[in-house]
Amino acid sequence: MNHPVKIKNALVSVYYKDNLAPLIKLLNKYGVTFYSTGGTEAFIREQGVDVVAVEDLTSYPSILGGRVKTLHPKIFGGILARRPLAGDQEQLAQYEIPEIDLVIVDLYPFEETVASGAPEQDIIEKIDIGGISLIRAAAKNFNDVVIISSKSDYQELEAMLAAQDGQTTLEQRKEFAKRAFNTSSHYDTAIFNYFNQEGPLSVFKQSVQQAQTLRYGENPHQKGTFFGDLDAMFDKLNGKELSYNNLVDVDAAVAIIDEFDDPTFAILKHTNACGVASRPTIKQAWIDALACDPVSAFGGVLITNGEIDQETANEINNLFFEVLIAPSYTEGALNVLTAKKNRIILKRKDVQLPKEQFKTLLNGVIVQDKDHTVEGPEAMTTVTEIQPTAEQLNDLYFANKIVKHTKSNTIVFAKNNTLVASGVGQTSRVDALKQAIEKAQSFGFDINGSVMASDAFFPFPDCVEIAGDAGVAAVLQPGGSIKDQLSIEMANEKGVAMVITGVRHFKH
Repeated sequence: MNHPVKIKNALVSVYYKDNLAPLIKLLNKYGVTFYSTGGTEAFIREQGVDVVAVEDLTSYPSILGGRVKTLHPKIFGGILARRPLAGDQEQLAQYEIPEIDLVIVDLYPFEETVASGAPEQDIIEKIDIGGISLIRAAAKNFNDVVIISSKSDYQELEAMLAAQDGQTTLEQRKEFAKRAFNTSSHYDTAIFNYFNQEGPLSVFKQSVQQAQTLRYGENPHQKGTFFGDLDAMFDKLNGKELSYNNLVDVDAAVAIIDEFDDPTFAILKHTNACGVASRPTIKQAWIDALACDPVSAFGGVLITNGEIDQETANEINNLFFEVLIAPSYTEGALNVLTAKKNRIILKRKDVQLPKEQFKTLLNGVIVQDKDHTVEGPEAMTTVTEIQPTAEQLNDLYFANKIVKHTKSNTIVFAKNNTLVASGVGQTSRVDALKQAIEKAQSFGFDINGSVMASDAFFPFPDCVEIAGDAGVAAVLQPGGSIKDQLSIEMANEKGVAMVITGVRHFKH
């Protein structure tokens, strides 16, 4: 049933007044009576439109420093009254309560205030009480009332009323009610999560307002949606829309590049690094990162922490890739890189990322802190007779950053701030080691003098034995096996330095 409702009375009380004036003027043209308070009341008068102060309707002033303004039966009765019910109509007449057909209300900027670093008292004052109550009341009574809870809906309602002679349909009011309950639930989630920062996490609540439908999920037969604000994270300078798999790889790329301060390039394929190098220049970092595994780099995701100039772009242009991410590009570089329309070129913005991660699991959700720990030389304890050199400690630190972001079981070889090879996602650590050796040899890398990092301890000395025979000079592992001593003894026998960090970096 259409059930059209012509708006006669409107309550307007908003924090954001952008694009509100044309809607007010249109409603005034249809003879709507306005009720308002405070700054919004003054705004409506500035448009040359008459407005009734809420205080005049309720016979109560705004009290408690503005904490109580609209919380009154003459307001909520007018919103919640069921128009077809004779009993409700009798009470409206008895208490001289006007039917309120339109409520335009938004909420204090709670999330923005928290993000600004404001003191707690300022944050508490931005917990809206009257606004949230008005929104819920109007949304509940969508059968007879229009609720506008966001400035983004002002122009849509204006166009709707202009096309329908000041009326709305039941379907339209129900849609606005759905949006209003989204507004209120998101707001309450933000408040709860602010109060739930300390102590054990006993309740899982997330609310993300932006959604982007993806072409498909991990495979074409799966649906996919990204919830989040990609525009806050990147400027997309070229290319098609990011796919599900692109997004997963981009997330991994951002995580690994943030480990490095020196000019660095990383190349990822299926979330694992197949090339990483730190060099004095971004161009040289790219050349050396690509040399790690030019086969796997084909169709990969590329990321750097420095500006890409035209010379570097000319080098990158020789490779087919899916996504390139950098904090900045010269004009000449963009001219080169955007010549192919499907390449995704992203300019990364400085955005604070979440400190926790979660995913669905079984019949629930699993949450954990992100792995923000990476052990440098000062956290490495030498357990062998041979001491690692300063250069080897630096390479072990480099390898440890990569192993932390590589699927378990994993082994990483590094030398001179370059990824030599890695064994990825194997069911056995020995298999991961053998895979890394084979990959290094296939691309002509000399393992002699390189260092090796393992994401977890060695349960047996076989990995150390194989690595020593291959020419590895120093090994990093977390330790913690009941057979650590056997691995240490093997390292001594093979003339390999070994350090223990005490921190495991599984990545499942």
